[in-house]
Amino acid sequence: MGILSNMFQNNGSVENLDAATFEKKLKEDEKAVLIDVRTKAENMEVRIPNSKLIDLMNPRFTDEIEKLDKSKNYYVYCRSGNRSYHAGRAMKKLGFENVYNLKPGIIGWFGETESN
Repeated sequence: MGILSNMFQNNGSVENLDAATFEKKLKEDEKAVLIDVRTKAENMEVRIPNSKLIDLMNPRFTDEIEKLDKSKNYYVYCRSGNRSYHAGRAMKKLGFENVYNLKPGIIGWFGETESN
């Protein structure tokens, strides 16, 4: 491998997607797992259906992420796209290959939501 390909291979980059692309890929992906990295309170207020809550601020976040199947494709979101981007980078460093971030976060989401 050349120097450039070594620099860019699994460099922790997470693919940022707009809401429409995120929703389309999520629906079409048979290996998709949707993760909400916000707090439990935020998740109870509003969430995307079928999402798994793994709070980025929880000290056990890495332990919970490491339990996941690395062969799946992960779609990660938070309120504005910042925490989920950082969660995605952490996942990439742990060896997850396909991690997609909802760049505008749930505040930019136009798809279905649910709440308690």
